[in-house]
Amino acid sequence: MASDKRAEAPRTERLMPGIWRLRLPLPWPGVPHGNAWAVAADGGIVMFDTGMGGKGRLRQLDLALAQAGFGVEDVRLVVCTHSHTDHYGLAGAIVERAGCELWMHPRWEHVRLLADDPKAALEARIETARESGVPVAALERYREARSDEESGIDVLKEPDRDLVPGVEIETDLGTWRVHETPGHAPSHVVLHQSERKLLISGDHLLGRTVLFFDYGHSPDPVGEFLGSLEEVEGLDVGLVLPGHGRTFRDPEAKIAESRRQVAELLDKVRAALGGGEERMAFEIVAEIIGPEMVKTPASAWVLQIVRSCLDHLALAGEVEPVEGTDPRRWRLT
Repeated sequence: MASDKRAEAPRTERLMPGIWRLRLPLPWPGVPHGNAWAVAADGGIVMFDTGMGGKGRLRQLDLALAQAGFGVEDVRLVVCTHSHTDHYGLAGAIVERAGCELWMHPRWEHVRLLADDPKAALEARIETARESGVPVAALERYREARSDEESGIDVLKEPDRDLVPGVEIETDLGTWRVHETPGHAPSHVVLHQSERKLLISGDHLLGRTVLFFDYGHSPDPVGEFLGSLEEVEGLDVGLVLPGHGRTFRDPEAKIAESRRQVAELLDKVRAALGGGEERMAFEIVAEIIGPEMVKTPASAWVLQIVRSCLDHLALAGEVEPVEGTDPRRWRLT
């Protein structure tokens, strides 16, 4: 019987005069929506993040903006905290329609393969999984399930200006300043409005701390993330505007929780390799989340985290790959 469940509708709420939260639907289990932030500027708005691209999604954004009294044509500038599809996917389409610029960090190109050649991007993910010890049958099921998926990026758009420290974004609520916060993604930045003590945090800090490291684009995303926590810890912030979920006022607690979760993950990886064990990354995933959860889509998420933790520990001299193994095995040094 066909399901009557309908896709979640976009919703908009005014956070304060001149700032609106656009709650845009996402297709992922456990992540039903993401936030874009519209900030008043020069009779229109600056869009901080965009939501995911795909069929009908620009229309959803237009509906969300209409609830704030604007349309896509009123966007004066698009600013992306990072180039993951749920934050950048509509950027090119907005720029084309509004005639505005896109500003984003210069390390944004980790998303290029997905936009240019989704099938090649899928095969690259599958090869990483194979090398990590994911069974062949599971890889085939994954390929079949994902082969017809949209990329989530309507138009691949290179930034008109690099979002790096020193760059300022002017709005009716004052100036927002760029702070580099790689880790979750190599292109990640946060935007700080110091006079109002506001922080647009993207996915670096969330109200419900959920770690994710986009594996394969930098040597040590875990180390980058920990350094980025220090970067944000030094800012005077009273209210955080995150990429998912509601705003929150205790960034110090979220920073502490993020550090705790990273330390816990690293300890679990060490423990999985204890007693002289040589293990594949996917075996470590099963050790961490259990034999039932490893059969779910969550395992793909956790695999990227485990691979990133192994790289971090390898750089610290604590673990090493076992030479000549394929799929690759790891051991304590």
